[in-house]
Amino acid sequence: MQSRRHFISKITGLAGSLASSNVMGANERVRLGVIGTGDRGMALVREALAAPNVEVAAFADVFTKRLEEARRAAPEAKTYLDYRYLLEDASIDAVIVATPQHLHCEHFTAALEAGKHVYQEKTMAFTVEHAKRMRAARQKAAKLAVQIGHQGCSSGQVADALSFLAGGRLGKITAIHAHMFRNTPHGKPQWSRPVHPAMTPENILWKAFLGEAPERPFDANRYINWRFFQDYSGGNVYENLCHQLAFWYKVMDLGIPRRVHMTGGIYLWKDGREVPDTMSVTMEHAEELLFSWDSGFGNNHLGNTEEVLGTDGTIARSQQIRYYPQKVNRPDGNEMLGATPTPRAAHLVNFLECIHTAKETNCPFELGFRVSVACRMAVESYLQGRPVEWDAAKEEIV
Repeated sequence: MQSRRHFISKITGLAGSLASSNVMGANERVRLGVIGTGDRGMALVREALAAPNVEVAAFADVFTKRLEEARRAAPEAKTYLDYRYLLEDASIDAVIVATPQHLHCEHFTAALEAGKHVYQEKTMAFTVEHAKRMRAARQKAAKLAVQIGHQGCSSGQVADALSFLAGGRLGKITAIHAHMFRNTPHGKPQWSRPVHPAMTPENILWKAFLGEAPERPFDANRYINWRFFQDYSGGNVYENLCHQLAFWYKVMDLGIPRRVHMTGGIYLWKDGREVPDTMSVTMEHAEELLFSWDSGFGNNHLGNTEEVLGTDGTIARSQQIRYYPQKVNRPDGNEMLGATPTPRAAHLVNFLECIHTAKETNCPFELGFRVSVACRMAVESYLQGRPVEWDAAKEEIV
């Protein structure tokens, strides 16, 4: 808890300045720019195009072919290989940043410095140092809307979970046990994408893709399969654990864990990837709660689930969310099924609404910060082969 209070103390007072000239009128059209036009970026574009009073006005990507494909969705949009030209356009109100994880800090900070509202895809920050730089940029741009792309934070299940937690129905909560398992057909590794003939040094701004990562000769496989490599990716911790953490960090207001241990390895897909395909993470929280997460890419039987375990009840979350009483302590308790709907494209719509209203987004920066640090702790534990701890005073992993 101390680390979260320490963070909040740094950003206290910023919310009061939100009512400003950056707030748009309710019926004003939002002109949107997109930095990163891969699968996730274009999925968000489709959501934006279906929303009222939104114009997708510009795309930026380091790969020429992706820009050509993006124009099919918004033929009038401008295209840029260098995202900085997009940010120089004063008519762009907001940007979606959907680039590889190691580039998030660069694009997020530049967008805020250019005065743009930002929808930042997850995981928000690649390293703790990046998270701090992003926080500094956020502090200077507190008048702008920022949404971190943990879309579960806009799910109707948030309201259901809060309802289940109310009134002490769970008693003393000591653990959250989460799974995230997938499977794919033989010969089709998880995340693997083919190298397209157009992926050449002439068509890709390789140095822009590398950003602050170590210099390497052009490698089309590293470009298209960046999720495989530690230089650019936190692996499945950054792809999926982050979402499961974000939901419960929001609902239960959990702080950065004080100690994290991650084990696992590349047990299945021997295809050159550096990030593990099978892993287990345990996170000790100051709230006297253990968050454990198991994940793998070789069997989907356990699926994507979380169980919040209390002395008086359990919340089980997957496609549905349910409450189960612990009859030993709540003999008269009844099971409950969550029923709050989630509107289509709720997370992006919430971001657009907050541009107009200056309200806090459903996944604000501070929540993204906590999740980012927790995820980085897991990755560092795996890389160093030992448990790691969070020094809240110095804001460092030790």
